[in-house]
Amino acid sequence: MKISIITGTLTLALGLLSCQAPPKKELGFKDAFEGKFLIGTTLNTNQIAGNEPEAIKLTKREFNSIVAENCMKMESLQPSEGYFFWDEADAFVKFGEDNGMHIVGHTLVWHSQTPAWLFVDSEGNDVSREVLIERMRTHIQTVVGRYKGRVDGWDVVNESILEDGSWRQSKWIEIIGPDFVRLAFEFAHEADPDAELYYNDYSVSTPAKRDGIYYLAKDLMEKGVRLDGIGMQGHLT
Repeated sequence: MKISIITGTLTLALGLLSCQAPPKKELGFKDAFEGKFLIGTTLNTNQIAGNEPEAIKLTKREFNSIVAENCMKMESLQPSEGYFFWDEADAFVKFGEDNGMHIVGHTLVWHSQTPAWLFVDSEGNDVSREVLIERMRTHIQTVVGRYKGRVDGWDVVNESILEDGSWRQSKWIEIIGPDFVRLAFEFAHEADPDAELYYNDYSVSTPAKRDGIYYLAKDLMEKGVRLDGIGMQGHLT
C-alpha cells in the first residue's frame, strides 16, 4: 500500500509539471514590430570585437537590423589607392549573418571621412572629372561586389544636401558635378542588382532641406536610377 501511494504521488507531481507553461522568452523591441518593419542600430568595431558584451547582448535582444558605424567608410576601407583593408568590415558582416540580421553598409560616397588621395594627382592638383569618376567606380564596385548577396542595402550617397536645399560644395560636386549621385547609384546597382540602395542625410525635417532631397530623389527616379529609400539620421536616447 505504501508503495502505491508513493507512486501515485509521483505520477500526480509529474502531471502537474507537464501542465506548467514553458518559461517565457524575453521579448525585445524588434519583437513588438515583427512582420511590420525592422528595428536597427549602429555597431562599432569595438563592439564587434567583443569588447562591449552588454552592448552586444542588447543588440541581439532588441534589434534585427544593423548598420556599420565607421568600418565601411572609404577612409577605413581604402586609405591608400588600391589598398583595401577588409578585416573590420568582414567581421561586421559576419556578425549580422550569424545573428540573422538585415545588414546595411554605410557609406559608399561622402564628403567626410574620405581619404585625400581620391581627389588629387601625384602633384597635389585636383584630378580630372574622368579620373575621379573612375576612382569612385572602382571603390564602389570593389566594396559592393565583395559583399554581393550578403549586405542587404547600402547608403550609397551621404549628406550631399545643405539645410537650404542646395548642394553641399564638396569635391564631388566641384570636380564631377551633381551627376556624381546618379553615377554612384548606377555603379552600386551594377555591382549588386539585388541590394537595396539608399540616399542618407540628417535634419530631413527641415523644410528647405527636405525639398532639396525630394527633388534629388525625384530626378534620380525619373532617370530610371534605382533608389529604394531615404535614410533619415537621428539619435534616440
